[in-house]
Amino acid sequence: QVQLVESGGGLVQPGGSLRLSCAASGLLFTNYAMSWYRQAPGKERELVAVISSAGGSTNYADSVKGRFTISRDNAKNTVYLQMSSLKPEDTAVYYCKGAVLSRVGLVNYWGQGTQVTVSS
Repeated sequence: QVQLVESGGGLVQPGGSLRLSCAASGLLFTNYAMSWYRQAPGKERELVAVISSAGGSTNYADSVKGRFTISRDNAKNTVYLQMSSLKPEDTAVYYCKGAVLSRVGLVNYWGQGTQVTVSS
């Protein structure tokens, strides 16, 4: 079955960096656009960054532009989120999502999430 497994979350001080990873299995990874979302307590889940299936196109939420970088390694079936200059407001559970447009419509798969806490 399809699995997306995030890792790399943790506690970091403001101004610090973290790299999140999301390892995918059970799907043809190169067909999927991959995204990172986050959800802070009491808030709706929001899109952070997205990368196209081949990795040639990326987009970011305004709140993370210039600080976060999404990338993918199709040989390793893994997508990354490099986060720098972290702020307390970046604290959230971070989820990866794989999406593909199939004959039955848009198909999405989600990981279980990894906690990122930015605090001194």
